Amino acid sequence: MGKRHYGQFCGLAHAADLVGERWALLIIRDLLVAPKRFTDLRRGLPKIPTNVLSARLKQLEGEGVVERRVLPRPDGSVVYELTEYGRDLEDIVLALGRWGARTLGEPGPDDIVTPDSMVMAMRSTFRAEDARDVVAVFELRLGDVVVGVRVDNGKLDVAEGELPGGADVTISTGPAIKAVMAGELTPEEAVANGSVHVDGNEALFPTFAKIFRI
Repeated sequence: MGKRHYGQFCGLAHAADLVGERWALLIIRDLLVAPKRFTDLRRGLPKIPTNVLSARLKQLEGEGVVERRVLPRPDGSVVYELTEYGRDLEDIVLALGRWGARTLGEPGPDDIVTPDSMVMAMRSTFRAEDARDVVAVFELRLGDVVVGVRVDNGKLDVAEGELPGGADVTISTGPAIKAVMAGELTPEEAVANGSVHVDGNEALFPTFAKIFRI
């Protein structure tokens, strides 16, 4: 398949040439979380056809956005990771995530939440200026997806799974968390109507809503 061009001498047009193909930005999103094997990428993007994933990775490699690396023995497997040029997309991807979340609406019956998408959602909505005096560990549970979030005086550490040492508060929810983060639903209303369940230090839930905002 020949490469398509917009035919304009423009940085935005060239960027769209590089990462504008379907699935490309989601591959980049997941690689911003961590380097991954092909099977890891396939697991995190279950609706992408295998041949399309292969084609996108080959394209992104060719453009200098992604590179392959062989892990040391005994593992020895091949992982894909972003180049320095590719990592420069982080602020752009986070900003696009925030922008898209504003009109995200309700999930469709076939829409899924993945650990990497939630990690990036936490990173994109974090308001460091509102977290300067916050020291807390949050655990966010959306069905089978668990994300640990550590906030330390304006600094953020977020990863899939439970963080060592446990959490100060566990927030179990579904799509309602988006409404809370967008200010459409107060933390108190979300708990009262049962759309969010909080375990641990309940006073930290409003803090969460303040420092993670859409």
